[in-house]
Amino acid sequence: MRFRTFIFAITIAFPILITRVSAQDPAVVNSKTIKVKFENDRVRVLEATLPPGAKEQVHSHPAYLIYVLEGGRYRNYASDGKITEGELKSGEVLFREPLTHAAENIGDKPLQMILVELKGESANGKSPHP
Repeated sequence: MRFRTFIFAITIAFPILITRVSAQDPAVVNSKTIKVKFENDRVRVLEATLPPGAKEQVHSHPAYLIYVLEGGRYRNYASDGKITEGELKSGEVLFREPLTHAAENIGDKPLQMILVELKGESANGKSPHP
């Protein structure tokens, strides 16, 4: 009987967990502005284009790099409630630790970036690959 209860609980919980995980994926929740350009077991490359006035849905990234193709002004909404504003400059390259956030283009031209999400980092920050 316990086994049946366990199987029933997994059957109910699994789709909820999958939905929750994919709901944080920037390419899923912001599919109109973020496209996957390349993916393998070590990196995922995304292209993000935010038109003026566009605000993303909340999403998560592992550690990642940003290459700014077309810069501009942005507002960032962190998961802890902190709101910051700044400017990205064309040609700029930035590194970001893992985060959950939403961004908004508060400028008058599209923001365009290439994001390179890092995969497979171990707890000590070293890649498991030789």
